[in-house]
Amino acid sequence: MNELLIIADQTLMTERQSWLASLADERRLSENTLDAYERDTRQFLTFLTQHLAAPARLKDIGDLRPADLRGFLASRRRDGAGARTLGRGLAGLRSFLRHLERKGLANAAGASAVRSPKQPKSLPKPLSAGQAIAVVDASEQLADEPWIRVRNAAVLTLLYGCGLRISEALSLTPADFVGTPTSLRITGKGDKMRIVPLIAPALTGVEDYIKLCPIPLADDKPLFRGMRGGPLQPAIIQREMQKMRSALGLPDSATPHALRHSFATHLLAGGGDLRTIQELLGHASLSTTQVYTGVDSARLLEIYDRAHPRA
Repeated sequence: MNELLIIADQTLMTERQSWLASLADERRLSENTLDAYERDTRQFLTFLTQHLAAPARLKDIGDLRPADLRGFLASRRRDGAGARTLGRGLAGLRSFLRHLERKGLANAAGASAVRSPKQPKSLPKPLSAGQAIAVVDASEQLADEPWIRVRNAAVLTLLYGCGLRISEALSLTPADFVGTPTSLRITGKGDKMRIVPLIAPALTGVEDYIKLCPIPLADDKPLFRGMRGGPLQPAIIQREMQKMRSALGLPDSATPHALRHSFATHLLAGGGDLRTIQELLGHASLSTTQVYTGVDSARLLEIYDRAHPRA
């Protein structure tokens, strides 16, 4: 705390504590995020104090220009901070300035004018075909109740077999499965509608769940239910997937969304074309789908490195 008193006057530090408290109480940010925002703003106030040769004051925050913020980001970059760290730091400063702006103590326009550092593109991390099949196998599910096991398997099979987002799978209703359908009409991001084929294992998984589910299922209500009868929440499937990672020896990247990545990657490896995969995933832009060509190339190079005698 002594360092904080040196790098900023008490009024500014009180407002900073008020902002951090609001993030914890109102927005309920995680402890790790709060720690990062505290550290980022402390580093900025240290930079500003060195720049001004005096402890930072509210007036100094109010007089900030885009050049001041760019100077801070440049100094952090020289210290070895990467693009993700810089982007998070700028996001924290913008949030702090908006907090002050709402109180009439600063203008956040300067921070809004600074472009966030370009983030490096990371390739999706799909599961292998064997890992994905193990994850969606009802016999591998860890829940005690049989209907919960088949429920989890049905949801995960829809993610891998149809390329659905978890929110899309959990928004399905019993009416979507009337009459042994061969496809599903999915409303995705931006209310964009698409048709995806419903493979036999996914349909069988849903039918098994409907037979065992002890909760009455109305045609126009969510199909997948929690233990107490309410709509199934994504966090429950995420927790179950976390348990399965440990039980099956899967990497931390094995999340429910990784099954959607696996769907696209395995289709591409099997000869599917990008336009078709784009439509199946509901991507607005082909460039979003093209990231999977990088995944497939990386996989081929990995196989080459392992198998070729001159690799």
